[in-house]
Amino acid sequence: MRLYLAATLLALPAPALAEDGLTITGSMRLRYEMIQGQARTGFDEKDDLLNVRTIVGGEYRSDGFRLGAELYDSRVYGSEAGTPVTTGEVNAFELVQAYVGYEARDAFGAGTKLDLQAGRFTLNLGSRRLVAADDYRNTTSGYTGLRADLALRGGVAATFIYTLPQVRLPDDRASLDANRVKFDKESFDLQLWGGLATKKLGGSRGSVEISYFHLGERDAPQRPTRDRSLETIGLRAYRDPAPGRFDYESETFYQFGTISSSLAPSAAKSDVSAWFTHLEAGYSFRHPWSPRLSLEFDYASGDGRGGDFGRFDTLFGMRRAELAPAGLYNAVGRANLLSPAIRIETIPSRRLDAFAAYRPLWLASRFDSFSTTGVRDPSGASGRFAGHQVEARLRYWLVPKRLRLEWSGLFLGKGRFLRNAPNAPAGGNTLYNSFNATISF
Repeated sequence: MRLYLAATLLALPAPALAEDGLTITGSMRLRYEMIQGQARTGFDEKDDLLNVRTIVGGEYRSDGFRLGAELYDSRVYGSEAGTPVTTGEVNAFELVQAYVGYEARDAFGAGTKLDLQAGRFTLNLGSRRLVAADDYRNTTSGYTGLRADLALRGGVAATFIYTLPQVRLPDDRASLDANRVKFDKESFDLQLWGGLATKKLGGSRGSVEISYFHLGERDAPQRPTRDRSLETIGLRAYRDPAPGRFDYESETFYQFGTISSSLAPSAAKSDVSAWFTHLEAGYSFRHPWSPRLSLEFDYASGDGRGGDFGRFDTLFGMRRAELAPAGLYNAVGRANLLSPAIRIETIPSRRLDAFAAYRPLWLASRFDSFSTTGVRDPSGASGRFAGHQVEARLRYWLVPKRLRLEWSGLFLGKGRFLRNAPNAPAGGNTLYNSFNATISF
Protein backbone atom coordinates (compact mmCIF):
# COMPACT_ATOMS: atom_id res chain seq x y z
CA MET A 1 0.00 0.00 0.00
CA ARG A 2 2.79 2.43 0.87
CA LEU A 3 4.71 1.70 -2.33
CA TYR A 4 1.52 2.21 -4.33
CA LEU A 5 0.87 5.51 -2.57
CA ALA A 6 4.45 6.64 -3.20
CA ALA A 7 4.12 5.93 -6.93
CA THR A 8 0.79 7.75 -7.01
CA LEU A 9 2.24 10.84 -5.32
CA LEU A 10 5.08 11.01 -7.84
CA ALA A 11 2.61 10.84 -10.72
CA LEU A 12 0.37 13.63 -9.46
CA PRO A 13 0.74 17.10 -11.01
CA ALA A 14 2.14 19.82 -8.77
CA PRO A 15 -0.64 21.85 -7.09
CA ALA A 16 -1.24 25.41 -8.21
CA LEU A 17 -1.03 27.71 -5.20
CA ALA A 18 -3.76 30.31 -5.47
CA GLU A 19 -4.86 33.19 -3.25
CA ASP A 20 -8.34 31.69 -3.08
CA GLY A 21 -9.52 28.12 -3.61
CA LEU A 22 -8.54 24.68 -2.37
CA THR A 23 -4.94 23.49 -2.03
CA ILE A 24 -4.02 19.89 -1.22
CA THR A 25 -0.48 18.99 -0.14
CA GLY A 26 1.19 15.90 1.21
CA SER A 27 4.40 14.02 1.74
CA MET A 28 5.75 10.65 2.76
CA ARG A 29 9.14 10.24 4.39
CA LEU A 30 10.93 6.93 4.87
CA ARG A 31 13.92 6.96 7.21
CA TYR A 32 16.29 4.14 8.09
CA GLU A 33 18.59 5.05 10.97
CA MET A 34 21.26 3.13 12.82
CA ILE A 35 23.47 3.78 15.82
CA GLN A 36 26.34 2.10 17.61
CA GLY A 37 27.93 3.26 20.84
CA GLN A 38 24.64 4.70 22.17
CA ALA A 39 25.34 7.76 24.36
CA ARG A 40 22.03 7.70 26.26
CA THR A 41 21.60 5.55 29.31
CA GLY A 42 19.13 2.67 29.45
CA PHE A 43 19.10 1.70 25.75
CA ASP A 44 20.75 -0.87 23.47
CA GLU A 45 24.38 -0.16 22.59
CA LYS A 46 23.64 -0.90 18.90
CA ASP A 47 20.30 -0.38 17.20
CA ASP A 48 18.49 0.38 13.98
CA LEU A 49 14.96 1.56 13.19
CA LEU A 50 12.68 2.24 10.23
CA ASN A 51 10.55 5.40 10.50
CA VAL A 52 7.62 6.17 8.18
CA ARG A 53 5.83 9.51 8.29
CA THR A 54 2.91 10.41 6.02
CA ILE A 55 1.37 13.89 5.99
CA VAL A 56 -1.74 14.94 4.06
CA GLY A 57 -3.20 18.43 4.40
CA GLY A 58 -5.62 20.77 2.75
CA GLU A 59 -6.62 24.40 3.00
CA TYR A 60 -9.52 26.31 1.48
CA ARG A 61 -9.27 30.12 1.14
CA SER A 62 -11.95 32.63 0.20
CA ASP A 63 -12.11 36.41 0.77
CA GLY A 64 -9.65 36.39 3.67
CA PHE A 65 -11.14 33.32 5.35
CA ARG A 66 -9.36 29.98 5.43
CA LEU A 67 -10.26 26.52 6.63
CA GLY A 68 -7.54 23.90 6.97
CA ALA A 69 -6.69 20.44 8.26
CA GLU A 70 -3.60 18.25 8.31
CA LEU A 71 -3.25 14.57 9.16
CA TYR A 72 -0.01 13.03 10.44
CA ASP A 73 0.64 9.30 10.43
CA SER A 74 3.96 8.56 12.17
CA ARG A 75 5.05 4.95 12.69
CA VAL A 76 8.18 2.90 13.36
CA TYR A 77 9.14 -0.69 12.50
CA GLY A 78 11.84 -3.01 13.79
CA SER A 79 12.04 -1.79 17.39
CA GLU A 80 13.22 -4.04 20.22
CA ALA A 81 12.86 -3.82 24.00
CA GLY A 82 15.97 -1.64 24.29
CA THR A 83 15.14 0.67 21.38
CA PRO A 84 14.37 4.27 22.42
CA VAL A 85 10.81 4.53 21.05
CA THR A 86 8.57 7.28 22.45
CA THR A 87 5.81 9.61 21.26
CA GLY A 88 8.62 11.47 19.52
CA GLU A 89 8.64 8.62 17.01
CA VAL A 90 5.08 7.24 17.00
CA ASN A 91 1.76 9.07 16.61
CA ALA A 92 -0.42 7.10 14.22
CA PHE A 93 -3.26 8.67 12.25
CA GLU A 94 -3.55 11.99 14.12
CA LEU A 95 -5.40 15.13 13.02
CA VAL A 96 -2.72 17.52 14.24
CA GLN A 97 -4.26 20.54 12.49
CA ALA A 98 -7.93 21.50 12.09
CA TYR A 99 -8.39 25.26 12.12
CA VAL A 100 -10.28 28.28 10.89
CA GLY A 101 -8.59 31.59 10.16
CA TYR A 102 -9.23 35.09 8.92
CA GLU A 103 -6.85 37.71 7.53
CA ALA A 104 -7.87 41.39 7.71
CA ARG A 105 -5.75 43.76 5.63
CA ASP A 106 -5.41 47.42 6.62
CA ALA A 107 -6.98 46.53 9.97
CA PHE A 108 -5.07 49.28 11.78
CA GLY A 109 -4.46 51.60 8.84
CA ALA A 110 -2.96 51.29 5.38
CA GLY A 111 -0.22 48.69 5.15
CA THR A 112 -1.18 46.81 8.32
CA LYS A 113 -2.56 43.31 8.74
CA LEU A 114 -4.30 41.22 11.38
CA ASP A 115 -4.39 37.43 11.08
CA LEU A 116 -6.49 35.32 13.47
CA GLN A 117 -6.48 31.54 13.82
CA ALA A 118 -8.43 29.16 16.06
CA GLY A 119 -8.50 25.38 16.45
CA ARG A 120 -5.70 22.85 16.20
CA PHE A 121 -2.46 24.00 14.56
CA THR A 122 1.32 23.74 14.56
CA LEU A 123 3.60 26.61 15.61
CA ASN A 124 7.04 27.87 14.59
CA LEU A 125 7.72 31.07 16.54
CA GLY A 126 10.78 33.29 16.41
CA SER A 127 14.02 31.31 16.45
CA ARG A 128 12.02 28.12 17.16
CA ARG A 129 14.17 27.41 20.22
CA LEU A 130 11.13 27.45 22.53
CA VAL A 131 8.11 26.75 20.30
CA ALA A 132 8.47 24.76 17.09
CA ALA A 133 7.24 21.96 14.88
CA ASP A 134 10.48 19.98 14.56
CA ASP A 135 10.59 18.56 11.04
CA TYR A 136 13.44 16.09 11.61
CA ARG A 137 11.59 14.28 14.39
CA ASN A 138 9.16 11.61 13.18
CA THR A 139 6.24 13.25 15.02
CA THR A 140 5.41 16.91 15.47
CA SER A 141 4.06 19.14 18.24
CA GLY A 142 0.47 20.33 17.93
CA TYR A 143 -1.41 23.01 19.86
CA THR A 144 -5.10 23.76 20.35
CA GLY A 145 -6.20 27.32 20.98
CA LEU A 146 -5.95 30.83 19.56
CA ARG A 147 -3.29 32.70 17.62
CA ALA A 148 -3.13 36.34 16.51
CA ASP A 149 -0.48 37.86 14.20
CA LEU A 150 -0.09 41.60 13.76
CA ALA A 151 1.92 43.36 11.06
CA LEU A 152 2.17 47.12 11.64
CA ARG A 153 3.89 49.95 9.87
CA GLY A 154 7.51 50.73 10.60
CA GLY A 155 8.62 47.09 10.48
CA VAL A 156 6.83 46.08 13.70
CA ALA A 157 5.25 42.62 13.96
CA ALA A 158 3.85 40.61 16.87
CA THR A 159 2.40 37.16 17.56
CA PHE A 160 0.24 36.20 20.53
CA ILE A 161 -0.92 32.70 21.48
CA TYR A 162 -3.11 31.00 24.05
CA THR A 163 -2.88 27.24 23.59
CA LEU A 164 -3.32 23.82 25.14
CA PRO A 165 -0.41 21.70 23.83
CA GLN A 166 -1.63 18.35 22.53
CA VAL A 167 -0.49 15.35 24.59
CA ARG A 168 0.48 12.63 22.11
CA LEU A 169 -1.28 9.31 22.72
CA PRO A 170 -0.94 6.43 23.25
CA ASP A 171 2.22 6.69 25.34
CA ASP A 172 2.68 3.18 26.73
CA ARG A 173 5.44 1.08 25.18
CA ALA A 174 3.26 -1.82 23.99
CA SER A 175 0.95 0.54 22.07
CA LEU A 176 3.86 2.44 20.56
CA ASP A 177 5.51 -0.75 19.31
CA ALA A 178 2.19 -1.79 17.74
CA ASN A 179 1.62 1.67 16.15
CA ARG A 180 -1.83 1.78 17.74
CA VAL A 181 -4.18 4.66 16.99
CA LYS A 182 -5.44 6.80 19.86
CA PHE A 183 -6.33 10.43 19.36
CA ASP A 184 -4.22 13.02 21.14
CA LYS A 185 -5.89 15.08 23.81
CA GLU A 186 -5.58 18.57 25.16
CA SER A 187 -6.78 19.96 28.48
CA PHE A 188 -6.31 22.89 30.81
CA ASP A 189 -3.87 20.73 32.78
CA LEU A 190 -1.20 21.81 30.28
CA GLN A 191 -1.22 25.40 29.00
CA LEU A 192 1.19 27.50 26.95
CA TRP A 193 0.56 31.18 26.34
CA GLY A 194 2.50 34.33 25.56
CA GLY A 195 4.02 35.81 22.44
CA LEU A 196 6.78 37.81 20.83
CA ALA A 197 7.27 41.18 19.14
CA THR A 198 9.81 42.02 16.43
CA LYS A 199 11.11 45.36 15.14
CA LYS A 200 13.10 45.56 11.94
CA LEU A 201 16.01 47.95 12.11
CA GLY A 202 15.56 50.60 9.44
CA GLY A 203 17.61 50.21 6.27
CA SER A 204 19.29 46.97 7.32
CA ARG A 205 18.81 43.22 7.45
CA GLY A 206 18.73 43.34 11.23
CA SER A 207 15.88 42.90 13.70
CA VAL A 208 15.39 42.88 17.44
CA GLU A 209 12.84 40.62 19.17
CA ILE A 210 11.44 40.23 22.67
CA SER A 211 9.46 37.21 23.84
CA TYR A 212 7.58 35.88 26.85
CA PHE A 213 5.97 32.46 27.36
CA HIS A 214 4.22 30.87 30.32
CA LEU A 215 4.01 27.09 30.69
CA GLY A 216 1.55 25.80 33.26
CA GLU A 217 1.36 22.07 34.01
CA ARG A 218 -0.45 20.02 36.66
CA ASP A 219 -1.29 16.38 37.26
CA ALA A 220 -4.07 14.90 35.14
CA PRO A 221 -5.86 11.55 35.52
CA GLN A 222 -3.41 8.75 34.69
CA ARG A 223 -0.69 11.34 33.94
CA PRO A 224 1.48 12.47 36.85
CA THR A 225 3.70 15.47 36.05
CA ARG A 226 6.42 17.65 37.54
CA ASP A 227 3.82 20.44 37.99
CA ARG A 228 5.87 22.96 36.07
CA SER A 229 4.98 26.63 36.32
CA LEU A 230 7.62 28.36 34.21
CA GLU A 231 8.00 31.92 32.96
CA THR A 232 10.52 32.39 30.12
CA ILE A 233 11.53 35.82 28.87
CA GLY A 234 13.84 36.33 25.92
CA LEU A 235 15.75 38.95 23.96
CA ARG A 236 17.04 38.30 20.46
CA ALA A 237 18.98 40.43 17.97
CA TYR A 238 19.93 39.17 14.53
CA ARG A 239 20.98 40.11 11.00
CA ASP A 240 19.97 37.87 8.08
CA PRO A 241 22.70 36.31 5.89
CA ALA A 242 23.44 37.87 2.48
CA PRO A 243 26.17 37.20 -0.13
CA GLY A 244 29.41 39.00 0.70
CA ARG A 245 28.09 40.15 4.08
CA PHE A 246 28.52 39.33 7.76
CA ASP A 247 25.53 38.20 9.79
CA TYR A 248 24.95 37.55 13.46
CA GLU A 249 22.48 36.33 16.05
CA SER A 250 22.29 36.68 19.81
CA GLU A 251 19.44 35.21 21.85
CA THR A 252 19.18 34.85 25.63
CA PHE A 253 16.36 33.40 27.74
CA TYR A 254 15.89 33.67 31.48
CA GLN A 255 13.53 31.17 33.07
CA PHE A 256 11.97 31.25 36.52
CA GLY A 257 9.06 29.73 38.40
CA THR A 258 8.53 26.46 40.30
CA ILE A 259 8.76 22.72 39.66
CA SER A 260 8.09 19.62 41.76
CA SER A 261 11.07 17.55 42.83
CA SER A 262 9.44 14.35 41.51
CA LEU A 263 6.23 12.95 39.99
CA ALA A 264 4.80 12.13 43.43
CA PRO A 265 1.67 14.21 44.26
CA SER A 266 3.17 15.24 47.60
CA ALA A 267 6.60 16.14 46.20
CA ALA A 268 8.09 19.39 47.42
CA LYS A 269 8.31 22.30 44.99
CA SER A 270 11.60 23.92 44.07
CA ASP A 271 12.23 27.43 42.81
CA VAL A 272 13.56 27.59 39.24
CA SER A 273 16.30 29.92 38.08
CA ALA A 274 17.74 28.89 34.70
CA TRP A 275 19.01 30.48 31.53
CA PHE A 276 20.15 29.81 27.98
CA THR A 277 22.12 31.80 25.43
CA HIS A 278 22.99 31.32 21.77
CA LEU A 279 25.63 33.45 20.03
CA GLU A 280 26.46 33.23 16.34
CA ALA A 281 28.56 35.13 13.81
CA GLY A 282 28.68 34.17 10.15
CA TYR A 283 29.89 35.23 6.73
CA SER A 284 28.40 34.29 3.34
CA PHE A 285 30.89 34.21 0.47
CA ARG A 286 30.16 35.45 -3.04
CA HIS A 287 30.55 32.14 -4.84
CA PRO A 288 28.27 30.02 -7.06
CA TRP A 289 28.07 27.42 -4.26
CA SER A 290 26.86 30.05 -1.71
CA PRO A 291 29.12 28.88 1.13
CA ARG A 292 28.50 30.29 4.61
CA LEU A 293 30.92 29.88 7.51
CA SER A 294 29.74 30.50 11.07
CA LEU A 295 30.99 30.34 14.63
CA GLU A 296 28.43 29.46 17.31
CA PHE A 297 28.20 29.20 21.07
CA ASP A 298 25.44 27.60 23.16
CA TYR A 299 25.06 27.57 26.92
CA ALA A 300 22.15 26.02 28.83
CA SER A 301 22.28 25.93 32.61
CA GLY A 302 22.02 22.78 34.72
CA ASP A 303 21.27 21.83 38.31
CA GLY A 304 23.89 22.64 40.92
CA ARG A 305 24.96 20.65 43.92
CA GLY A 306 22.34 22.10 46.27
CA GLY A 307 18.57 21.92 46.16
CA ASP A 308 18.01 24.83 43.75
CA PHE A 309 16.69 23.90 40.33
CA GLY A 310 18.77 25.42 37.55
CA ARG A 311 18.17 23.12 34.57
CA PHE A 312 16.91 25.04 31.53
CA ASP A 313 13.69 23.75 29.94
CA THR A 314 13.47 24.32 26.17
CA LEU A 315 9.66 23.77 26.29
CA PHE A 316 8.67 22.68 22.75
CA GLY A 317 11.78 23.86 20.91
CA MET A 318 13.57 22.20 18.00
CA ARG A 319 17.10 20.80 18.22
CA ARG A 320 18.06 19.52 14.74
CA ALA A 321 18.64 22.90 13.10
CA GLU A 322 21.49 23.72 15.51
CA LEU A 323 22.55 21.00 17.92
CA ALA A 324 22.09 17.42 16.71
CA PRO A 325 19.62 14.93 15.21
CA ALA A 326 16.76 13.50 17.23
CA GLY A 327 15.72 9.87 16.58
CA LEU A 328 18.04 7.16 17.87
CA TYR A 329 20.74 9.72 18.78
CA ASN A 330 18.80 12.50 20.57
CA ALA A 331 21.63 13.09 23.03
CA VAL A 332 22.23 16.85 22.77
CA GLY A 333 19.59 19.45 23.62
CA ARG A 334 19.29 22.77 25.43
CA ALA A 335 19.93 21.53 28.96
CA ASN A 336 23.16 21.46 30.98
CA LEU A 337 25.29 22.24 27.96
CA LEU A 338 28.29 24.41 27.15
CA SER A 339 29.38 24.12 23.53
CA PRO A 340 31.12 26.28 20.93
CA ALA A 341 30.83 25.17 17.30
CA ILE A 342 32.04 25.84 13.78
CA ARG A 343 29.74 25.20 10.82
CA ILE A 344 30.02 25.34 7.04
CA GLU A 345 26.93 25.36 4.80
CA THR A 346 26.76 25.29 1.02
CA ILE A 347 24.22 25.10 -1.83
CA PRO A 348 26.13 23.90 -4.93
CA SER A 349 22.95 23.78 -7.05
CA ARG A 350 19.18 24.03 -6.86
CA ARG A 351 19.09 20.30 -6.25
CA LEU A 352 21.91 19.93 -3.74
CA ASP A 353 22.67 21.38 -0.31
CA ALA A 354 25.00 20.30 2.49
CA PHE A 355 26.48 21.28 5.83
CA ALA A 356 29.11 20.04 8.25
CA ALA A 357 29.71 21.08 11.86
CA TYR A 358 32.08 20.40 14.70
CA ARG A 359 31.33 21.11 18.35
CA PRO A 360 33.15 20.09 21.54
CA LEU A 361 30.73 19.38 24.39
CA TRP A 362 30.96 20.24 28.08
CA LEU A 363 28.49 20.09 30.96
CA ALA A 364 27.48 23.48 32.31
CA SER A 365 27.20 21.80 35.73
CA ARG A 366 29.21 18.66 36.47
CA PHE A 367 26.65 17.56 39.09
CA ASP A 368 23.66 17.34 36.69
CA SER A 369 23.01 14.82 33.90
CA PHE A 370 24.61 15.76 30.59
CA SER A 371 22.07 17.38 28.28
CA THR A 372 19.45 14.77 27.26
CA THR A 373 21.58 11.62 27.75
CA GLY A 374 20.48 10.79 31.31
CA VAL A 375 24.17 10.17 32.19
CA ARG A 376 25.01 11.69 35.58
CA ASP A 377 27.64 11.74 38.29
CA PRO A 378 26.15 13.41 41.41
CA SER A 379 29.59 13.62 42.98
CA GLY A 380 31.01 15.65 40.09
CA ALA A 381 34.10 13.41 40.03
CA SER A 382 33.73 12.51 36.33
CA GLY A 383 34.46 16.06 35.24
CA ARG A 384 32.67 18.19 32.66
CA PHE A 385 34.02 17.19 29.23
CA ALA A 386 31.48 15.05 27.33
CA GLY A 387 33.23 14.70 23.97
CA HIS A 388 33.75 15.85 20.39
CA GLN A 389 30.75 15.85 18.04
CA VAL A 390 31.14 15.98 14.25
CA GLU A 391 28.05 15.89 12.04
CA ALA A 392 27.16 16.38 8.40
CA ARG A 393 24.12 16.34 6.15
CA LEU A 394 23.68 16.00 2.38
CA ARG A 395 20.33 16.52 0.60
CA TYR A 396 19.61 16.03 -3.10
CA TRP A 397 16.41 16.50 -5.13
CA LEU A 398 16.36 13.40 -7.32
CA VAL A 399 13.10 14.65 -8.84
CA PRO A 400 12.83 18.44 -8.28
CA LYS A 401 10.06 19.34 -5.79
CA ARG A 402 8.95 15.71 -5.72
CA LEU A 403 11.58 13.30 -4.41
CA ARG A 404 14.43 14.34 -2.13
CA LEU A 405 17.13 12.04 -0.74
CA GLU A 406 18.99 12.84 2.46
CA TRP A 407 21.89 11.41 4.41
CA SER A 408 22.70 12.57 7.94
CA GLY A 409 25.75 11.30 9.80
CA LEU A 410 27.25 12.00 13.21
CA PHE A 411 30.32 10.92 15.16
CA LEU A 412 30.63 11.50 18.90
CA GLY A 413 34.08 10.88 20.33
CA LYS A 414 33.15 10.30 23.96
CA GLY A 415 35.04 12.33 26.52
CA ARG A 416 35.91 11.60 30.10
CA PHE A 417 32.41 12.20 31.45
CA LEU A 418 30.58 9.90 29.01
CA ARG A 419 33.17 7.18 29.64
CA ASN A 420 33.58 7.39 33.42
CA ALA A 421 30.24 8.54 34.89
CA PRO A 422 28.67 5.81 37.09
CA ASN A 423 25.75 5.13 34.71
CA ALA A 424 27.53 5.84 31.41
CA PRO A 425 26.53 3.26 28.74
CA ALA A 426 29.06 0.60 27.90
CA GLY A 427 30.62 0.71 24.45
CA GLY A 428 32.88 2.99 22.53
CA ASN A 429 32.36 6.16 20.54
CA THR A 430 28.98 6.91 18.98
CA LEU A 431 28.35 6.57 15.25
CA TYR A 432 24.93 7.56 13.89
CA ASN A 433 23.63 7.44 10.31
CA SER A 434 20.23 8.05 8.81
CA PHE A 435 19.06 7.65 5.21
CA ASN A 436 15.89 9.44 4.16
CA ALA A 437 13.66 9.60 1.11
CA THR A 438 10.85 12.17 1.04
CA ILE A 439 8.13 12.17 -1.60
CA SER A 440 6.12 15.40 -1.86
CA PHE A 441 3.05 16.45 -3.78
